[in-house]
Amino acid sequence: MKTGDFLLRRRAVLAGAGAALLAPTAAWAKAPDFAALGWAGARGGEGGRTLRVTTLAADGPGSFRAAVEASGPRKVVFDVAGVIDLGRKSIRIREPFLTVAGETAPSPGITFIRGGIQIESHDVVLRHLRVRAGRDGAPDRSGWEVDGITCWKARDVIVDHCSIAWATDENLSASGPRFDGGDTVEAWRKGTSHRITFSNNIVSEGLSHASHVKGEHSKGTLIHDNATEVLIAGNLYAHNLERNQLFKGAVHAVSVNNLVYDPGTRAMHYALNAPEWEGRAWQVGRLALVGNVVRGGASTRPDLPLLIVEGQGDLDLYVHDNRATYAGGAAMPELRVLPTTPLPQVRRLAAAPLWPKGLKALPASAVEASVLAGAGARFWDRDAVDVRILRQVKDGTGRVIDDEAEVGGYAAAGRNKA
Repeated sequence: MKTGDFLLRRRAVLAGAGAALLAPTAAWAKAPDFAALGWAGARGGEGGRTLRVTTLAADGPGSFRAAVEASGPRKVVFDVAGVIDLGRKSIRIREPFLTVAGETAPSPGITFIRGGIQIESHDVVLRHLRVRAGRDGAPDRSGWEVDGITCWKARDVIVDHCSIAWATDENLSASGPRFDGGDTVEAWRKGTSHRITFSNNIVSEGLSHASHVKGEHSKGTLIHDNATEVLIAGNLYAHNLERNQLFKGAVHAVSVNNLVYDPGTRAMHYALNAPEWEGRAWQVGRLALVGNVVRGGASTRPDLPLLIVEGQGDLDLYVHDNRATYAGGAAMPELRVLPTTPLPQVRRLAAAPLWPKGLKALPASAVEASVLAGAGARFWDRDAVDVRILRQVKDGTGRVIDDEAEVGGYAAAGRNKA
């Protein structure tokens, strides 16, 4: 059965499950198909062989690791369901032309713990996976630094309908070297991650004072310097202290129809830091923020704006139809430029400096219902962690955490909702 047919069948099941589920599912059905509308022309494993995951073991025959390490176009499907314990040995995807179809697993789906997934290739599509790395009992600042899902020097990648939580570094990122490939700006852009789509994911509870050597490190998403043609759309960010989308120097990106709940000291953020550019000419960032919703929570500082710009690089910025409020309902400021020398110039534009062809944003008024209905892995079959996060967003509860043990830990990961 094709993925699209599978989801249509699941939607039909939901439609008969009662009014409580029917209304939010209808709201989500109106959302654009973000994964198909970004710049990422990811073929995935189209036309290739089908590899079946038949064990929850971290490696060996029939394992997920063996399937992604195979070469050639391939689609990975699952005959098993449950938790895959990576034992602090994260998955590295180096072979291109891969589709991972987490929706094919039996209930309750596939959850990875004690490790993450790093994509170091091209034409990769990940769908309906849960990644909950965790600090795994590591002492404070001990150096256990793990991302949830990250792209490193990758291109044409789609991460869609995944649930990522409890990373001790970033939960979900597009990164790479700043200045690989030559001495030109175009070479730098080709030498790092580009043409990336993050859509319909739940990105939550980056661990704050945990095992990262720098100390506080509750981070949602980092888009690294010189990354281009990045689309971040339809995601839920919840309980991440910072980097509820951090765009570093000279990034070209669109953030549309995301819901950010309980950001701490940063919601959205742009920063080109001169020392990191090592004397090279600073390039102008290009950013469009459209139809996003930010809601403060218990962790949110009382003067937080929608967007902070800091560092030295200039920014071409288009901002339209965003709603940002504190927990009490008062409006957040739209923009704050932190004082530096020289002060970055933010050029407010009347139209987006870049935009994916065919993408029509939902109005901000429709975003919260849409995201809560359809974001995350297996929205028809959510696990206990996602159910708790969604309930907290709806009720205005919860906070940034330091340890997965504060909210049930690995025992809750991948477990069906109560």
